[in-house]
Amino acid sequence: MQFLLVAYDGNDAKALERRLSVRQSHIDYSNKLKENGNMIFGVAILGEAEKMIGSVVVYNFSSREDLNSCLEKEPYVISKVWQKIEIKPCKIGPSFVNDFK
Repeated sequence: MQFLLVAYDGNDAKALERRLSVRQSHIDYSNKLKENGNMIFGVAILGEAEKMIGSVVVYNFSSREDLNSCLEKEPYVISKVWQKIEIKPCKIGPSFVNDFK
């Protein structure tokens, strides 16, 4: 089952600094999830001056509980980079499904 995550960083003065301080750990963790087939793709949401202000990720897990366990280890969650998180079940469209098998 796929899940769409839309997460916004905090808007305090230290938000971008917090993101950048754990960005490599987030990328390393994401690479492992991608290798395991649990992350389909992710993008950064850009704000003014193209600064990162959030993320959109499509995950692939057998259950919401498995996704929740994954997010408990996500560096952006642990370090409170993502302040507002929305998660919805989703399904990859037929035009793209073969790209992720």
